[in-house]
Amino acid sequence: MGEMRDAMRSAKRAMSELRRQVPDEMESFSGFMGTVLRPGKLDLKTKELIALGMGLTARCTYCIGIHTEKALNAGATPEELWEVATVAVLMGGGPALTYVAELQKALDEFAGSQQA
Repeated sequence: MGEMRDAMRSAKRAMSELRRQVPDEMESFSGFMGTVLRPGKLDLKTKELIALGMGLTARCTYCIGIHTEKALNAGATPEELWEVATVAVLMGGGPALTYVAELQKALDEFAGSQQA
């Protein structure tokens, strides 16, 4: 298993424990997340690209991994993800720039030979 998948698995384990400890709160959060990510005025691909950009600016490895994978599954191309990275760097500066390395790891694991 790759480094990005390991980080994602670790975060998911922690979230599972949180669900066990505070089930009502996590059920509410999961419902909110599901509602937000449903296609509406924006399609799922667009929402996942936005979430990826936010993950880069928030410097969240798990968010970068999960939203890279979900964006690719929703039809985004690696080129689109790299363009999202430039917007994240514009808005998040040097700290976001350093987390572009996490995007590279995610693309290496999830896009494989699709990369340009």
